[in-house]
Amino acid sequence: MTRLLLLPLLLLPLFSHAQTYYPPNTGGEWETVDPESLGWCTEAIPELLSFLDTNNTKAFLVLKDGRIAIEAYFDSFTQDSLWYWASAGKSLTAFMVGLAQEDGFLDIDEATSTYLGEGWTNCTPEQEAAITVRDQLNMTTGLDDGVADSDCTDPECLQFLADPGTRWAYHNAPYTLLDGVIANATGTSLNSFLVNELTLTTGLAGLYLPVGYNNVFFSTPRSMARFGLLAMSGGVWNGNVIMEDQDYFNAMVSPSQTINPAYGHLWWLNGQQSYMLPGLQLSIPGMIMPNAPPEAFNAMGKNGQFINVVPSQGLVMVRMGSLPGSSLFVPNFFNDDIWVHLNAVMCMPNAIDAPAPAPGLTLFPNPAAEVLTLTLPSGASEGELRIVDTMGRVLLAKQVRTTTEHIDLRDLAPGSYRCLLTSGNGRVVEGFVKE
Repeated sequence: MTRLLLLPLLLLPLFSHAQTYYPPNTGGEWETVDPESLGWCTEAIPELLSFLDTNNTKAFLVLKDGRIAIEAYFDSFTQDSLWYWASAGKSLTAFMVGLAQEDGFLDIDEATSTYLGEGWTNCTPEQEAAITVRDQLNMTTGLDDGVADSDCTDPECLQFLADPGTRWAYHNAPYTLLDGVIANATGTSLNSFLVNELTLTTGLAGLYLPVGYNNVFFSTPRSMARFGLLAMSGGVWNGNVIMEDQDYFNAMVSPSQTINPAYGHLWWLNGQQSYMLPGLQLSIPGMIMPNAPPEAFNAMGKNGQFINVVPSQGLVMVRMGSLPGSSLFVPNFFNDDIWVHLNAVMCMPNAIDAPAPAPGLTLFPNPAAEVLTLTLPSGASEGELRIVDTMGRVLLAKQVRTTTEHIDLRDLAPGSYRCLLTSGNGRVVEGFVKE
């Protein structure tokens, strides 16, 4: 069951950009705005909500200039329910690193060992000393993400693969150790630092909890929206400057390196000429979400935990939920699909001027038992193929140099997989089932 909350209305003139509203730091008060008063195509809202509902969404919010324009909850979930942010919490951690640096507790250009101590990796002392906090923020530590457990933060799991700054790889373990960097540098726990720096100043309440090797942030949907609003405002909350260091803030939401320009300091960036995805050493041409505004920056996590921020439009979009219905889940694809529906609500065109996607791969048979025959799209004679499981792990990588390839599946466990092919014609994704 879907519950759409469109509360008593605050009408805003269509011809002006409203002053940003900030909810009180305590209590449940939060002003709303009628989507119709914004000139939106409200007849498209039911289709948006139906799409979200069928894809296991628990909470969905859209803020316009800080006011709630759309707020919907599904099944038994409510505005007071707690849920995990997964990797969307990385962006919150990046913000707190910036606050710790601003307060003089740390310097992101210092070696990580300054705060974690020597021997936090399995590297040589020289290799370890070259890794900085900035590398942790940028996913450029050079530590091997292909180890048996890429979440493992034990020193034996943190092995040298490349010089820092020369390789981008989405690696959870070095990121997770930023929590220790903050705690050791500030002399307080990660949760206490968050309360002092953000909960008391913005009302953003939540808790980092250990889940395996990871520290995962849990909060209500509205707290997630509060963080999006803080980011939309450039680190300012209702006239109170939370992050004075605008150089850090701007660097956080700008390309942090040239290897993957769609990544800042633990934020995903739209509008770039290419991007890389977790688990792939592959640069994919085009924007990471062609139907989202090019200036959008995004926190994205496992199973579709999203914070989308578009400052010039005064927009924040939040989605919390379980794994969407498709077994071929890729976070940015699903996020882009939400934007297709949200654009219809806002009477905005989708990426109609973008190049048409390349024709799909042909996979036969599907389901397959031992051998999968792959036929490239028309006009493509070669490309780079990845077979990826539902967790995003790359199980096979190879260059395809003929229009037809036979893939041996005997070493794959039964289940759902997807083929990602990148060629001169762009990116093509097709799913298959191994029996």
